Amino acid sequence: MTSISVPQRQSRPRKANPARPPKPIEARVIVIGTGFSGLGMGIELKKQGIEDFLILEKGTGVGGTWRDNTYPGCACDVPSHLYSFSFEPKSSWSNLFSYQPEILSYLEQVAQKYRLAEHIKFGTTFTGARWNDAECRWHVATADGREFIGQFLVSGIGALHVPNIPELPGIETFTGPTFHSARWDHLVDLTGMNVAVIGTGASAVQFVPEIIDKVAALQVYQRTPPWVLPRSNVEFSARAKRALALVPGLRRLLRNGLYWSAEAGAYAMTRRPDMLRIVERIARRHLEREITDPELRRKLTPTYRAGCKRLLGSDTYYAALNKPKTEVVTAAIQAVTANGIVTSDGVERPVDAIIYGTGFHIFDVFTRLDFHGRYGVDIADRWRNEGVQAYLGTAIADAPNAFFLLGPNTGLGHTSVVFMIEAQIRYVSQAIRLAEREGAQAIVPRRSAQAAFNRELQRKLRRSVWNTGGCASWYLDAHGENRTLWSGFTWEYWARARKIDASDFEFLTVPRPPIRRTAQSAPATRDLVSDQL
Repeated sequence: MTSISVPQRQSRPRKANPARPPKPIEARVIVIGTGFSGLGMGIELKKQGIEDFLILEKGTGVGGTWRDNTYPGCACDVPSHLYSFSFEPKSSWSNLFSYQPEILSYLEQVAQKYRLAEHIKFGTTFTGARWNDAECRWHVATADGREFIGQFLVSGIGALHVPNIPELPGIETFTGPTFHSARWDHLVDLTGMNVAVIGTGASAVQFVPEIIDKVAALQVYQRTPPWVLPRSNVEFSARAKRALALVPGLRRLLRNGLYWSAEAGAYAMTRRPDMLRIVERIARRHLEREITDPELRRKLTPTYRAGCKRLLGSDTYYAALNKPKTEVVTAAIQAVTANGIVTSDGVERPVDAIIYGTGFHIFDVFTRLDFHGRYGVDIADRWRNEGVQAYLGTAIADAPNAFFLLGPNTGLGHTSVVFMIEAQIRYVSQAIRLAEREGAQAIVPRRSAQAAFNRELQRKLRRSVWNTGGCASWYLDAHGENRTLWSGFTWEYWARARKIDASDFEFLTVPRPPIRRTAQSAPATRDLVSDQL
C-alpha cells in the first residue's frame, strides 16, 4: 500500500498585539493624598452620602507628611488637642505636642473607623490632570500609566511633601551617606561620625538635639538664624487623660482655649507686627540663658522681626549647639569634596555624613503639575507667570470642579492648619451640592471673583510681619508675593467659607449635539444648549 503524504498547512505567524492600555477607572470624585486633607475629604463625602469616590495615594499607607517624616524627635509644633479633627477628638494624647508615631497612628485609626481603605488606591502617584470640555470630566494620569476619570477632582497633596535638596557643587563625589530629614535613612548609624547638618529650620531644631549625643562632632550650616522660643513638651498624666475623657465639656474647653490663645498671635502677625517685640525679648532671654559663648550667641541672634520666618520652639536646641563638639558654620557652602565641605572662607571641614534640613519645594509643587483646565488652559503655566492663585485658596478659575485643600494662601503661621482644612472640606462639599441644585455638571469660579479675592488678600498681607519683617522666607514667591499664608484670623476664613456665594461661580453643562432638521420639522428655537448657565 502506497502512503500518500498530505502537505501540512503552514500557519501564518500571528501579529503581536500591542499591549492595550488599561481601561480607565471612573468615579464621581477623585481625591489626591491621604494626609489630613485627603482623609477628611473622604469622610465628608461619606457623610454626604457620596460613596462613589477614590483616593489616590502614592505611598503604601495613609498619613501623608506624618507617614514620610520619621526623623528622630519628629513632632507637631501645634498642641495635639487642636491639631486633630474637631469631629474626631482624642482624649488620650500622650503629650501636649504629639510625636510623629502617635499622629500617624491617629490618622490610621480615623481611616479605619470610617472605612476609607476600600476607596484608596495605594501605590498610585498622581502625575497630572486634564479637563475634557465635551464630557465635563477630569482625566487624571498616574505614574503607572493608569487613567482615572472623575467629575470632581480634589487635591490633598499639600505643600510639605517634596524635599528641597540644594544642588551643591561636588555633592556627587561625596563618599559618605546623604539624606534629607523627610527621607531619614534609619540604616545609617551616626554613632561616632562627623556629621554635617545643612539648614536650621523646624526639622533641624527637632532632630539636632536627638543626634548630638551619638555623633563625634556636629557641624550645623546656618544661613539665617531662627527665632527659638522656650518650649517644654508636657506629658499628660493618666489622671489628666481620664478627666479629659470623662468630665463633660473639659476636652472642648481645652480645645477652645488653645484655639483662641493662638488666634491672639494672628493679630500681631497680620495687623501689628511691632507687638512681636515681646516675643523677641522672650526669645533673646532664652538664647542668653542657654548660650554662654558671645560669638556663638551673635551667630544665633536673628536680625529680622520675630514671626517673619516660622517661629520655632525648643528647650533642647540651643543646649545641643552649646556643646564643645558642635560648630555653627555661617559661611556659605562653596563645594563638597569626597570627604568634606568647603566654605566660602576657604576652610574644608571633614565630614562622614550629610543631613539636609532644608525644607520643601512649596510653589514648585503647583507649578510643575501637568494641569490643564477649561479650553485646554495650562493652569500651571499661568501660575508660573502670574503667581499661584485660587479663589478662597480652594477653587481655581478655568479649572471646573477642581479644588485644592491647603491651596495657596491657606497656610498659617500661628495655629492649626487642620482648622483650615475642615473649613475648606465643608466648602468643597457645598460646591458639589450647589452644582447639583443648579442642574449643572460643573462649577467654576469667575476670573473676576478670583482676581478680586486675591487683590484684597495681598492688600492685607502687605502690612503683615511676613511681608514687612525684613527676612527672605519660603512664604514669598519669585514675584515677591506671599502666596502661602492666610491674611488674618482663621475664624475670618471660616466665616467666609461657611456659605458658598453662587454669584461668584459659573455653572457648566455637557453641550448637547445640534438638532438635525428635516424639511418637515418645525424650526428649533435653540440648536445648542449653552455650557454656561
